[in-house]
Amino acid sequence: MRIPDLLQLASGALLRRGARAGMILLAMAIGVAAVIVLTGLGEGARRYVSDEFASLGTHLLIVIPGRAETTGAGAALLVGETPRDLTLDDARALGRSHAIEKYAPLVVGSAAVSYLGLDREAPVLGSTAELLEVRNWKMAQGRFLPDGDIDRPQSVAVIGANIKRELFVNTNALGKWLRVGDRRFRVIGVLSSEGRAIGIDVEELVIVPVASAQMLFNSASLFRILVQARSRDAMPAAKKFILATIARRHQGEEDITVITQDAVLKTFDKIFVALTMTLGGIAAVSLLVAGILVMNVMLVAVTQRTAEVGLLKAIGARSRQVQRLFLTEALLLSFTGGLLGLVIGYGGAWFLGIVYPALTFMPPWWAVVAAMVTALFSGLFFGLLPARRAAKMDPVQALRGG
Repeated sequence: MRIPDLLQLASGALLRRGARAGMILLAMAIGVAAVIVLTGLGEGARRYVSDEFASLGTHLLIVIPGRAETTGAGAALLVGETPRDLTLDDARALGRSHAIEKYAPLVVGSAAVSYLGLDREAPVLGSTAELLEVRNWKMAQGRFLPDGDIDRPQSVAVIGANIKRELFVNTNALGKWLRVGDRRFRVIGVLSSEGRAIGIDVEELVIVPVASAQMLFNSASLFRILVQARSRDAMPAAKKFILATIARRHQGEEDITVITQDAVLKTFDKIFVALTMTLGGIAAVSLLVAGILVMNVMLVAVTQRTAEVGLLKAIGARSRQVQRLFLTEALLLSFTGGLLGLVIGYGGAWFLGIVYPALTFMPPWWAVVAAMVTALFSGLFFGLLPARRAAKMDPVQALRGG
């Protein structure tokens, strides 16, 4: 029996049992679609987190007070263990390395901001002019913080888009005096960048010189120091210099944590790849369930088509050809159901992308291949028992109706 003949006979048999075939197709389609959507969700979350960290800047190292035993956000960061505060002198000392291109000390707090009777609470970030390039931010209006002595407080501020929109409405904010806490700052620029920085929405930020922020919050300690290495190859040397310099300044105690961007990205990559594979594995279970449905429906079909099997054998069809016929039906159901599942799955991913535009719901290629292979294998494996039962039928008994 040629392959075209097998396909014609199998497809004809499936069309005659449209309702049952439809149930199997639906089960297979749901299983494959679940794999596509769930792995797309995991991959979208992985890309979102990677992009967020990539937006921190290139060749970035983050110096955090407190020591963690591993790279990444360790226990010291979570519990706020700070044996010794980071200071502006510590930050200034880091600029002496040839491996370090820029550094930006950070002071973070929250204060009431107001302008002409409009007021709100806003996060306030104290830093230097280098922060703009270290974070790859863009300006919508005006200019960023001025260069100069980082110890000298200045009454200037750069605001995010939301602060400008809520306090200055449709007027030009540049040159206006904004009250932040008990001090006044002249607005010299408006950020155009979006997204989040150290967990804060950039559009909500009020940025002032680091010395001004220390006076505003009455604290000499730094929240973080962002360090930009000269190149990717210079990052190990920059990290070594930072650890040695701070240890020397802190009486030989290594009481800081240096997080590299690559280490954070690799950690999150591993977590989200594992999460994506787990979600795909859970969804693949539904494909096995669909395979069991294939077996049940095919067993019923073999019972109902006893006379047809007997006739095929009576006109010369061998047992192996009968077995191939039923296996072809199972594979056709699995393949068609898989294709239908791909359409539904990609449609669902597209819809979720509209509902949650911040995420890109694109399943990884290996998940698509694995879903189709699992669907085909499931159909072939669970179709084997009914096919072998049909192949073993005695033609005389089969023609008599079993």
